[in-house]
This record gives sequence, C-alpha cells and structure tokens, in this order.
Amino acid sequence: MRRVFEGLMRKLFTKFANGVAEYAGSPFAFIACVAFVLIWAVTGPLFGFSDTWQLAINTSTTIITFLMVFLIQNTQNRDNGALHAKLDELIRAMVDADNEFIGIEHLTDQELKLILQNVEENAHRIHEERKRRVEKPKAKRSPPKAGGGPTEKA
Repeated sequence: MRRVFEGLMRKLFTKFANGVAEYAGSPFAFIACVAFVLIWAVTGPLFGFSDTWQLAINTSTTIITFLMVFLIQNTQNRDNGALHAKLDELIRAMVDADNEFIGIEHLTDQELKLILQNVEENAHRIHEERKRRVEKPKAKRSPPKAGGGPTEKA
C-alpha cells in the first residue's frame, strides 16, 4: 500500500513540477511578476513606504523563490537523468565507442576532471593530425607562374 502511495505521489509531483516549470518559463508568468512588482511599487505612497509594505514584497518573493528552487531542481534532475540515459544508450550502441564513458556522471569531480583532460588531449591530437593532412596537399601544389592569368595564343 505504501509503495502505491509513494508512486502516486511521485507521479503527481512530477506532473505538478513540470506544469509549474513550464508556466514559470512563460512570457505570461514574466508579465505577471512585472505587474506584481509595479503594483507593489505604486502602492508604496499609499502605505507610506512602511516596513510592512517592504516586508510584503520581501516575504512573497522569498517564499516563491524558495519553492521554485525545489521545483526547478526536480525538473533538471529528471531532464539530466533522461539525457544521461540517452547518451549512455548511444555510447553502448556505437561499435567503436569507449564504453567506459557510460555512467561517468556518478564519478567524483576529480575522476571526471582526469577523464576530461584525457578526452581533451585526444581531441588535440586529432585536430593536429587533421591540420597536418590538410596542409600536406597544399605543400605539394606548385606555386603559380609569374604573369598570373592564362596566356592567349595569337
């Protein structure tokens, strides 16, 4: 019974978090927030710019920010998890791919740094080799003849 309840709560929270994240990133949400701040600013003289008036905006923005951090983090965690699963599947499916990269998101920062250095060194070697191959054909070409253009026969 508990497992069913937890599964239901996770699904409901996921649906709620996705909906809020989508709405929060919309132009309408931005306009609503700007309107809220403008209304607050305009009402300043009515309330004599009191401490309560300032506390209203501080408290409301703090609460909204606090809650949004958790919703956005939840959405990013799921997006990152899905992205890692997709990338891992692509690595697994590639014949010549280095399967050691599957699941590296679980390594420590130091371990990831070493892998990144190794990948960057390999990339540098590949780019240098590509430069050499491109420059070789250029060196074999004969220099252009003096006079520039084609000669005409009389």
